[in-house]
Amino acid sequence: RILFASIFVMAALGHFSSQEIAFAAAQGVPLASIIVPFSGLMALIGGLSIALGYEARWGAVLVILFLAPVTVMMHNFWAATEPLVAQDQMAHFMKNVSLMGSALLIFYFGSGPLSLDARSRTYSAEHDQGAAA
Repeated sequence: RILFASIFVMAALGHFSSQEIAFAAAQGVPLASIIVPFSGLMALIGGLSIALGYEARWGAVLVILFLAPVTVMMHNFWAATEPLVAQDQMAHFMKNVSLMGSALLIFYFGSGPLSLDARSRTYSAEHDQGAAA
């Protein structure tokens, strides 16, 4: 989870820079000065949620909601006029599709046994047993 989430945490930091906002505006993103920082916040919260295993399913949803529009708007390889640019953007497009698949797996299976979610479930189960005794 930590390795998977690190790409979103690191990418999120760039979403608050003027260069990233200008690049998105040049790519045709409407209201880039609002949407880019907002998407960075989604990536940051989703990534941290997955890394910590705290509400990881909701973190996976945030990551998917971040990736879906970014993949289509920022990595539209089909619109590139130069072959090397098209090849580079296709690689980024496919990487993001793969990351969405991984996020879907986290959404389905949850955060696993080494997570804050699992610790919370264990704590609740222990206290429920103590109350029943």
